[in-house]
Amino acid sequence: MDILLVASAFNSLSQRLYAELSDQGHRVDVVLASHGPEAVRAAVRAARPELVVAPMLKTALPEDVWQEHTCLIVHPGPPGDRGPSSLDWAIAEEASDWGVTVLQAEAAMDAGDVWADGPFPVAPVGKSDLYRNEVSDAATAAVLLAVRRFADGSFKPRPQSDPAIRVVWRDFVRQERRRIDWDVDSTATVLRKLRGADSQPGVLDEVCGREVFLHGGHPEDLLRGHPGELLATRSGAVCRATRDGAVWIPELRPRKSSGDPAPFRRPAASVLAGFPAPPGTGIGHATPLPDGRPHWLPEDPAPLELPPDRVTWTDIRYRQQGDVGFLSFSFPGGAMSTDHCRRLLAAYRKALTRPTSVLVLGGTRDFFSNGIHLNVIEASADPAGESWANLHAMNDLVEAVLRTTDRMVVAALGGNAAAGGVMLALAADQVWCRTGGVLNPHYRRMGLYGSEYWTYTLPRRVGTGTARRLTTDALPVSAATAARIGLVDRLVPVPAEKFAAEVEHLASELAGGPGLAERIAAKAAARRADDRLRPLGEYRRDELARMRAIFFDPRAPYHALRSAFVRKQPTGSADPLAVGGAR
Repeated sequence: MDILLVASAFNSLSQRLYAELSDQGHRVDVVLASHGPEAVRAAVRAARPELVVAPMLKTALPEDVWQEHTCLIVHPGPPGDRGPSSLDWAIAEEASDWGVTVLQAEAAMDAGDVWADGPFPVAPVGKSDLYRNEVSDAATAAVLLAVRRFADGSFKPRPQSDPAIRVVWRDFVRQERRRIDWDVDSTATVLRKLRGADSQPGVLDEVCGREVFLHGGHPEDLLRGHPGELLATRSGAVCRATRDGAVWIPELRPRKSSGDPAPFRRPAASVLAGFPAPPGTGIGHATPLPDGRPHWLPEDPAPLELPPDRVTWTDIRYRQQGDVGFLSFSFPGGAMSTDHCRRLLAAYRKALTRPTSVLVLGGTRDFFSNGIHLNVIEASADPAGESWANLHAMNDLVEAVLRTTDRMVVAALGGNAAAGGVMLALAADQVWCRTGGVLNPHYRRMGLYGSEYWTYTLPRRVGTGTARRLTTDALPVSAATAARIGLVDRLVPVPAEKFAAEVEHLASELAGGPGLAERIAAKAAARRADDRLRPLGEYRRDELARMRAIFFDPRAPYHALRSAFVRKQPTGSADPLAVGGAR
């Protein structure tokens, strides 16, 4: 069928539905509702769709559109649930299970007839992680079912007046309800509030006399202090004491009215570095330390290998089971700053000193990597210079993986990947991807040529013609299509919460399987042969020359696209794909 997707943003769910509906042979067009009702009307007139699907809307569809066309709305709540903060309430009320409903648009919000629905478990993770995984799985299944039912023509959607449907209106969750009372709230309550707002809108709070939004939350089992006290930094995050424990907060976002020139999410320690020290420290304003954190907070580094009984946060961990090493990492939004890349490279090199035959890179739920950290770059005093440093650090990491010839390296993608993050995965010998993942193996929509050895790894996997199409069309690719064209070697068909355990099982099988030593020897020989044809350094040199010309040209579109993406501003284009993979 001809299907039009209408979305306020081309986010993770919109991309997944675009990719999976396209896989099924439907012709899918996309329009951003954020460009206004006239843009939606124009898209409807141009596409003449048989069906309109709205995966994510912050504004209502124009009345004339839903009156003249069947329009299906994806609501992240069970049948009968209504309101704009459904997931927030599910987390706040500690629901063990929740649901997704595909309903027909009508005048009353979320009140239309039900075309399909599906349940999902509420994992103890942040709202954005839950949305990209459990919600996305349930929503995709429900939308595909609703599309089949619509195509069949005989299905009658169920009205919400059905006595079996319990209608509940849940109002918008405002900051007054999200606010943390550090003297009263337990660690569990603080974590629940942080997780219910981790990506958007954050939890409004006051730190060092400045209003900021807190993003993300993880428990800490050892550090303690007075409720609300800032205790330490670690890898860019900050630890804050609660009434009965402490929590790690990875990112902060200054309130726009604070006068901060970079009022968007970035590593918490770097935001605090620009604030005056709390009263009683006797420091006031001070120049940040070379690593970007404030003078007045101690660094509490976590060991790379944590004892199994520790309950704390760290973004990079290593563990070993038999002949398999697992180097896991999880960076907010999948973005990798210069510091992230350098620390992960150091951990990777340390992992290579361990006696293993298989090394798994990644393997956690949610994002694998989205490449360079656009927020950190945008906040830098020298965005061009920081872009350059970040890209070199990313290239160093990818090169280390490419040059590993003494063991098999597996990239395990529990979720989405984009741009340089895809190329990091392709540097491994095998790529395993959860079936719900979406890949964006391109750079063009951020105005970039690309690097991370993509001109070597991408054609090597999919062929020159397909590589050109992927990077030129710059469209999201489903996990299934990625496997079909050679981007992915193995699909892992499990829910997000079971991905790590399944990867561990598969990696153990790989390590214990026959012929592994011969495969390692063959890959070492192939690496030497490829270097004789064209050394890796030549690919890097040519890519970086193209990228340097972009980074240091203030008129290059990259700078405006980056700023718009980071600040969540329109780009001036009606093309919903204008700024690449959602983060």
